[in-house]
Amino acid sequence: MTKQTRDDSMQAFMPTPTYTLPSWNPEEDQDPINWLRLMDITSHDYPYIIALLENTCRNWASQLPSTLASYRAEWFVTDSAGEFVKSGEDSPPPETERTFVEMTRRCLKENQVVISRFPGGFCVAAPVLTRHTAELFAVLGCTIRGPETAADFAESWVVMAAQFFKTCFYKEFEAMFISDLLHVQKLAKREEYRRSILFQVIQELHDKKDVDSVLTEVFGRIAGLFPEADVELLMSQDYLSRDPRVKSLQLQEARDSICARAFMEGVPLRSGNGEGGGEDCLEIAVPLVGKQGVYGVFHLVMPPGDVEEVDLQLVSMLADTAGSAFESAKLYEQSNLLVSELRLINELTKRLNQSLRLKEVFKFATEELLSIFRAEFCCITQLDKEGEVFEVMASNVPALSKAFFSKDYGFSGLVLNTREPVILSDYKAYGKVSSKLMDETDSRSLIVAPLIVRGEGMGAIMLAHRAERFFSYENYRLLQVLSSHIGLAIANASLHAEVQRMANHDMLTGLYARHYLDDRIQSFQKRDEGGSLIIVDIDLFKQVNDTYGHQIGDKILKQVCSIILRTVRKTDIAARWGGEELAIYLPGADIHSGYQIAEAIRLQVAAECEPRVTVSCGIAEWNQESDKISVESLFYLADMALYKAKKNGRNQTQIGLSPEGEGER
Repeated sequence: MTKQTRDDSMQAFMPTPTYTLPSWNPEEDQDPINWLRLMDITSHDYPYIIALLENTCRNWASQLPSTLASYRAEWFVTDSAGEFVKSGEDSPPPETERTFVEMTRRCLKENQVVISRFPGGFCVAAPVLTRHTAELFAVLGCTIRGPETAADFAESWVVMAAQFFKTCFYKEFEAMFISDLLHVQKLAKREEYRRSILFQVIQELHDKKDVDSVLTEVFGRIAGLFPEADVELLMSQDYLSRDPRVKSLQLQEARDSICARAFMEGVPLRSGNGEGGGEDCLEIAVPLVGKQGVYGVFHLVMPPGDVEEVDLQLVSMLADTAGSAFESAKLYEQSNLLVSELRLINELTKRLNQSLRLKEVFKFATEELLSIFRAEFCCITQLDKEGEVFEVMASNVPALSKAFFSKDYGFSGLVLNTREPVILSDYKAYGKVSSKLMDETDSRSLIVAPLIVRGEGMGAIMLAHRAERFFSYENYRLLQVLSSHIGLAIANASLHAEVQRMANHDMLTGLYARHYLDDRIQSFQKRDEGGSLIIVDIDLFKQVNDTYGHQIGDKILKQVCSIILRTVRKTDIAARWGGEELAIYLPGADIHSGYQIAEAIRLQVAAECEPRVTVSCGIAEWNQESDKISVESLFYLADMALYKAKKNGRNQTQIGLSPEGEGER
């Protein structure tokens, strides 16, 4: 074969380098394979096609006919840089490898088929050109041991083998391209699915107004992504959920655990799946993060599997979205709770201020506290006037009714000393402070708040329940607010009672005032069958003031009042009627009983007062048979009897009778 004939044969197997790459128009050509055939590699791809060349070598060698088998042919392939492409076969002998290297260099330099003869054979190297631009991207060569006459045939066969290698290469290239397209399409679909899930979750979560609904939605989404996973949420705060999958995160007990680390670092973590320790399960910890901090950790445990990084990113994005939704729902619940608390405080304050009677305030406060906090037991204590002992003012525990304790005793003493409220989840495990309330009721949970008004401690409120961990932090905080309002209501009622007491009592003697006595006699006359009135007057009291002075006069007046209070019954009412005149009403007593009490007072005054003074007494009585039943008529009769005692020489007791009675007498 001549050189011209050989060149023509080469052109039959190699495309011309004048081909341009058109774009595929689906309206003109409905076959997308045509568009695929237009794909080609460039010089920029050469460093990355080694694996593709190796696969092509294996497939090409398995399909190549054994036409040159009788000539002991040895094939080789190099890339565009002259590096041998390994196809799984043994390396050629050194002398053959040198021949291959030399032929490859010539072929790369001349960019055409080259042939070299050596004793007993020859070597042929043919360039492998790209599909459209005819750029050399590989070299296919072969050494043939045989007669000179076989050279032309062998050259043509190597050229055809190179063309077949090119065909095999582009099949591999197209298969790889389609595989990449399918992989990209798969990733795109997965990404679209993830985005769809994330969009749905964002819509669903931000429509939720309560925390439990938010967490339930997230649990459902994670279960949909990882059906075989065991999922739980470890919360770091005081949050009670009805969902058993929500548990408490114990940071102190497991600082090195994956959940504790994820919480502290605020990033998703994974372990297992054969990493490092050969664990037989995959463990994932994803923090529940909001704008204000980390609230907990989603903990997933599943069998080892194909969990990609994008899956973890999706779970992390779900957790971030859930964290924001959790925060919003928590704030919504807290705002609703705050509104409810404000309404409760307003209503409680209004109802507390409706009554200024201290007993009613204590009773109402106890009933409301038991209802609001669903507590089983309540106890309200108050310091006495001297501030030395606590008195139980109200309690639904009979053993504590009207009990007294020292000012340092129990939780009442503790909160008043510290001015801080107390919450206990388990009283029996606490063991630092003794409490009769807790011991008598066998309670475990307790909240205590001090009653502080204008900076002064005046008592304490204690609420108890027999269950452990019954009261929440919200209960603890609410009781602090309510205690200030209750304390103010108690202080107002106490102040009103004190003002009322001062208005109803004479400041000098400590006896009741005249208007109080008049009101009480009127009320007694409406319900009793009868009663007696004694008017006591200190004899010659003006002379005592003139002789000893008004201070001694006041002292004598106080002495006489002390004798009266010591002599009369607890049910009797002693009042300062005016000046040195004193009045004593004896409910239900007849005139004879009144006379005995008056005489006892008169005799004690004469014996005990210093300087010596005497008193005169006038007595009157009333009963349902009297013609005139009134306070004025009763005082008139007693005053007339007193006038009679004064006229008859003083230091005596006279009985006042109606005109009809005097006539009969």
